[in-house]
Amino acid sequence: MQTVIVLLAAAFGSFGFALLYGLRLRYALPAALFGCVGWGVYLGASALGAGEFAAVLVAAAVVSLIAEIAARLFKAPAPLFLLPSVIPLVPGRALYYTMSSLVRRDFAAAEAYGYATVQTALAIATGTGLVFAMLYMVMQIKKHHAARKHVS
Repeated sequence: MQTVIVLLAAAFGSFGFALLYGLRLRYALPAALFGCVGWGVYLGASALGAGEFAAVLVAAAVVSLIAEIAARLFKAPAPLFLLPSVIPLVPGRALYYTMSSLVRRDFAAAEAYGYATVQTALAIATGTGLVFAMLYMVMQIKKHHAARKHVS
């Protein structure tokens, strides 16, 4: 039951940010679903023993791939779906504790929380970057083959 509540919270968080970004309901609802899926992938990867970096990276990659597919289905830019969908993965708590520790001048805690914050942010960037790079390569290969067929 707790997992269902956490997944619903991820969906509502993504939905709220989608509305905050000014997305129409047509795009906000899928973005909320994708945020829920991304958090579910994160939970699943964590349950299988993946570390924080790997779990976030896999979840971000899955969300990025889903966002790209949705972009083609809805004929809309992928970031419309990606940005709200990745919100549940953003390390808000770690960032808050980093800043709080810095204000209290507890530099050892700030370093530990800062490391976790940067690690999670890099995992999100790497996961999304890998998917976009692979899709770009696939599109370039398709263009190259289409050009070769056209010349022949």
